[in-house]
Amino acid sequence: MNVCIVGSGYVGLVTAACLADMGNEVVAVDADAAKVAALAAGRIPIHEPGLGELVGRNLQASRLRFTASLAEGIASAEVIFIAVGTPPQEDGSADLRHVLDVASGIGQHLQDPVVIVNKSTVPVGTASLVRDAVSAALQARGVQVAFEVVSNPEFLKEGAAIADFQRPDRIVIGSGSDWAIDVMRQLYGPFSRARDKFIVMDERSAELTKYAANAMLAARISFMNEMALMADALGADVEQVRRGIGTDPRIGPYFLYAGAGFGGSCFPKDLRALVHMAQANGVPAELLPAVVQVNERQQRLMFERIRAFFGGSLAGRRVAVWGLAFKPETDDVREAPSLLLIRALVDAGAEISAYDPQANATARTALQAVMTPAELAQIRYCDSARAAVDGADVLALMTEWKEFRSPDFAWLSGQLRAKAIFDGRNQYQPEVVQAHGMAYVGIGRRGPGAPTA
Repeated sequence: MNVCIVGSGYVGLVTAACLADMGNEVVAVDADAAKVAALAAGRIPIHEPGLGELVGRNLQASRLRFTASLAEGIASAEVIFIAVGTPPQEDGSADLRHVLDVASGIGQHLQDPVVIVNKSTVPVGTASLVRDAVSAALQARGVQVAFEVVSNPEFLKEGAAIADFQRPDRIVIGSGSDWAIDVMRQLYGPFSRARDKFIVMDERSAELTKYAANAMLAARISFMNEMALMADALGADVEQVRRGIGTDPRIGPYFLYAGAGFGGSCFPKDLRALVHMAQANGVPAELLPAVVQVNERQQRLMFERIRAFFGGSLAGRRVAVWGLAFKPETDDVREAPSLLLIRALVDAGAEISAYDPQANATARTALQAVMTPAELAQIRYCDSARAAVDGADVLALMTEWKEFRSPDFAWLSGQLRAKAIFDGRNQYQPEVVQAHGMAYVGIGRRGPGAPTA
């Protein structure tokens, strides 16, 4: 099948590569000519395990190509995916300008019948707006071309996006058109061979499904973070609580990990957009804003505990930070709790030595946009976890990369001048850290014998 993907960001690039790998002829369109040139040469602008190999293989097989021309991209397409960004506006709502600009552009160039797929995360009702934009552009040309608009939300996890696309839990199709549904079944058929993974519904329900999924997962995290505060206050261990409730089949074990708060490009943005949708439609939503508020409070917790450990003064202290990406196996630092921690520590007079296996460069770029040169001078980016600890008073673990899971605690005890580990992801056993002569401060880990900050 001939497929066009408009937008070569995270979702668009993964979609393009995975569809090409199944034998489809895929053209990926992006307005950034420099990005197009890099991708055509096989240079991937993001870190996603397996993506570089997948793109390279399909470039070499001529099943995947890149262009900056929308007209070229859609010339022979049977299916056109819209996968451009929907950044948040000041009021939390999703900015649809890029989506609707693409829709208008499709209408300006469309020649043959096509199925248009909204892959971007968009507010409920966007399929209708896309349909109107395409129709208006066609009408302005004085032509009629058959098309359908389908909502097909993505459920990709950064760090596991290739596996998620190739072996999906579900394939949600929002459409009332038999033709469009048949086309989507044909396109996604190779990913649904073991069992029928298609869930067909109306457009609006499909659009809401994406937001509901992310809101539910975020709510579970915020719930556990609130339980962690209860555990701290009551002398319990939230890790034991997690295991105790996660074995209940009605609850399950996933997204029950307390920590320093969630970040990334999806949960915070989608929650705010959902809150805005509720307010705009007169829905008295109370749970969703609370999920956001709990997370914002949780993201401040590590800083508050480090400051309290030092009696309120951080001047002259050096904090080693392990992990900058918002989660492992990505270089994405959007709304990462680590960056909020670093900014707060620097503002309080501390120096930072930071290390991430993939995200040093993206973190540096992100912080340069929001900090002064004098503040940036207090941050040192290191090439290894050990280098970050050199000269540090304490260690803060902010991303649970595999290489941080089993450190040499005896070595750490000899290096950290204040002998304390602040575990923002509850990766370590408090008694093991303490046995090596260090204080352990986790999230909800103040069980018997655990120290207080």
